[in-house]
Amino acid sequence: MPPMSMTRRGFLGASMTAALYSRVLGANDRVQVGFIGYGLIGAQHVHDFKKQNDVDLAAVCEVHQGRLEEGVAACGAGAKGYRDFRRLLEDKDIQAVVISTPDHWHALMSILACAAGKDVYVEKPLTLFIEEGRWMVKAARRYNRVVQVGSQQRSGRHYQNAITLLGSGRLGKVHSVRMGAFRNVMPGFGSPPDSEPPKDLDYDLWLGPAPLRPYNKNRSLYHFRWFWDYSGGQVTNLGAHEIDVIQWAMEVKGPTAVSSSGGRFALKDNGETPDTQDATFEYPGFTTVWSHREACEGGGAGEGLTFYGTKGSMSLSRSGCEIRADAKMPPENQIPQFLGHPVGGPQAHRDVEPVPWTEALRERASNDLFASHARNFLDCVKSRERPVADVEEGHRTATACHLANISLHVGRKVYWDPDQEKIPGDPEASAYLLRPYRKPWDEVLRSLNL
Repeated sequence: MPPMSMTRRGFLGASMTAALYSRVLGANDRVQVGFIGYGLIGAQHVHDFKKQNDVDLAAVCEVHQGRLEEGVAACGAGAKGYRDFRRLLEDKDIQAVVISTPDHWHALMSILACAAGKDVYVEKPLTLFIEEGRWMVKAARRYNRVVQVGSQQRSGRHYQNAITLLGSGRLGKVHSVRMGAFRNVMPGFGSPPDSEPPKDLDYDLWLGPAPLRPYNKNRSLYHFRWFWDYSGGQVTNLGAHEIDVIQWAMEVKGPTAVSSSGGRFALKDNGETPDTQDATFEYPGFTTVWSHREACEGGGAGEGLTFYGTKGSMSLSRSGCEIRADAKMPPENQIPQFLGHPVGGPQAHRDVEPVPWTEALRERASNDLFASHARNFLDCVKSRERPVADVEEGHRTATACHLANISLHVGRKVYWDPDQEKIPGDPEASAYLLRPYRKPWDEVLRSLNL
């Protein structure tokens, strides 16, 4: 094992030491935060945490030297720089970490951070495969850690108000939800040849538990999202935000069945995840549909998130919430008339003026979701309460996204038991619930006995 790898004995020893120095912060204490990953969203988190007046931006960890230097400079005087996240986790001055790495690192880094006595703010999607989420929940509970998922909508006041309105019956019975994301990035991101990794990138540590592959420019940094080794494409990238709001609003653990189809039909590059995908999620009493297109924006019709109820609809986004009321009129008045009704045919139309089924509403966003989400995390670090986007909810959200991709892989509907967290009677689909980690990370995971 390489010198920088943490042995089983060494890591467990570090965990026990962490338990000794871990403490509950008082209301007036400053929180020492370390940032793991300084890409697009990592830089955003540094910016947002810097707004809080009770935080010290204590450290940055990055496997890319240039980004590490940028991150340390952004954090300000006194911030430490680490190339290996394990060294940051060993830093006893740090009480919490913000993980903004590629998706395939989210679970294991969060688990190790919990074991090291750190509270965790981890970006979505929470996991790369379903079983990882349950490991993360176990670690958070075992080590009594606060784990906040980067589902920032949960900190939006207009989202919280919208959830209350849905629960009050403002839309009547909600029976359908639609969500989508469309853009045109034709012809794609190119097909660069494999090459040696850049000298300023620790590619082996970037891969971590993922399979060993030759370095390719598109497999690293931002474009990792389009490769199955590291991510689940747009359904886990963008769909995770919308599915989280749906399951929060409808108070459900997860779907009971998911069917999905699609493929990389149009983009001409070396990516793997679908550029076109449609998925239907079946929940008790309602259905949800996700669609994304990477090769045609199409005017944006159907984009975003909309709830449909028996009284009207609600569109919900980071910019605000809008309720549109349906017109209440006799059902027979909605049957077309042409040359009159034959004997025994439909009822004649009644002379009734349509009225709204419910009250229309428009509410703009009124707070900074990212800053508010960071604030909630820090408050929970001090109070030891569960955050608004707890790891359990993040796990169930990611699970729904992964089920869509499992259905895509096996080419048929997949049934799900959200209580047992199993795909009953389907060994082929169940094989996708777990992926092996690359050595030595598989040994590190086993040592924690999750």
